[in-house]
Amino acid sequence: MPKAYWIGHVTVEDPLAYEAYRQANAAAFAAHGGRFLVRGGAQEVVEGSLRPRSVVIEFPDLAAARACYDSPEYRAALALRLPCALADLAIVEGWEAA
Repeated sequence: MPKAYWIGHVTVEDPLAYEAYRQANAAAFAAHGGRFLVRGGAQEVVEGSLRPRSVVIEFPDLAAARACYDSPEYRAALALRLPCALADLAIVEGWEAA
């Protein structure tokens, strides 16, 4: 079964309020096996345009990634993020070589 990923691109408008979101989302990610692969490091956009912050979170599978997004823990964290950041987020199934 392939892993799954949250791929997000974020514009943080209030860094102090965003820190509260970062702390709150940890419980949801831990409960659903989420693991950060990319978390806002330096980036160079070489084609197109993206928001200034990129995030990639790995999950055991697509069901876990979706369950995390739908969980009460993440919904509580999301309520903290919405007023302080704009985001584009996709849940993507990974690829496994045959």
